Amino acid sequence: MSRFLSNATNRIDSKGRVSVPAAFRSVLAQRNVQELYCFQDFVFPAISVGGPDLLERFERQIAVEDLFSPDANEMSLLIHGGGVFMKLDAEGRLMVTDFIRDFTGISDEVAFVGRADHFQLWQPQAFQAAQIQARGERRLAGRRSG
Repeated sequence: MSRFLSNATNRIDSKGRVSVPAAFRSVLAQRNVQELYCFQDFVFPAISVGGPDLLERFERQIAVEDLFSPDANEMSLLIHGGGVFMKLDAEGRLMVTDFIRDFTGISDEVAFVGRADHFQLWQPQAFQAAQIQARGERRLAGRRSG
């Protein structure tokens, strides 16, 4: 099965577009994704991007809850209120909108980060800092369990 792996940083052009890495476009094509579901990540200052199946997975989680429960309301607020649909242009570029910039702090470059079934858009320095922190926490966890 195809997965979004690795990371790459691309510059935003003068018209506000960024080229999605070829490996990521290939995964989207294999999955026949025509429309991208993008939402503000729950933990990181990143935009998570996947196909409509990603939204459907969250909606299935909401459907098993009482519609008026705090959990269902919070999840809907995050995935519906913090989400949009977007499309790539014919050249495989994504428009870097205010929705993306305001939440992530992205200005002139975008770090594309694979997350298995989806990918994320990060401000490059924020991604590097989060990766360093995660590596440090894993190192500490390894010392505690050994």
